[in-house]
Amino acid sequence: MADQTIPDYETIRAAVAGETWAVEKVLMCYKDEIDRQATVKKRQPDGTFKLEIDEDMRQYITMKLIEALPQFPLEEMEREEKRNRDKKS
Repeated sequence: MADQTIPDYETIRAAVAGETWAVEKVLMCYKDEIDRQATVKKRQPDGTFKLEIDEDMRQYITMKLIEALPQFPLEEMEREEKRNRDKKS
């Protein structure tokens, strides 16, 4: 997840408000992490294991992320955004 870009403030604010484009952008930012979390080992007929993405688990994680967006602590992010703007001035 270290190489993923965190969504900008405006995108997160729009996602919290339920804007479809912003929710989709947030999901795309975390797609790799969601896939990683939904990856499971499946035993093959020859006894070896294969890593696969469990689609039900991926959809469940995605749904939980979407459900959690309205509870995102925007106030903290707004304070941080204001501090960053003040530093630049």
